[in-house]
Amino acid sequence: MDVAASSWLVIALGILGANLPFLNEKLFAAVPLKKAAQAEQGWRKPLALRLLEMVILYFIVGAVAFALEARIGNAFPQTWEFYAITGCLFLVLAFPGFVTRYLRKRR
Repeated sequence: MDVAASSWLVIALGILGANLPFLNEKLFAAVPLKKAAQAEQGWRKPLALRLLEMVILYFIVGAVAFALEARIGNAFPQTWEFYAITGCLFLVLAFPGFVTRYLRKRR
């Protein structure tokens, strides 16, 4: 895989990973949570669980990006500034999912 394709793959994984917690009621889109609680009408996954899921997905996307970078050549060491910027970027990428889940009017 060349550099351009791996860059686009990381961007696509970042967008998907940032929005995934807000687009479904399952944990990581695969694990159902409390079938009895889901049977109750109006049950939703709590915001804290969605944010925790988003943090875990941030590290998963970061690990994939690091693996692709190491496959291309030498992986560069990163400092705290890199993680602060990519964390904020991940939050920005999650904005469409957040708006869809919490700010859009339900009719």
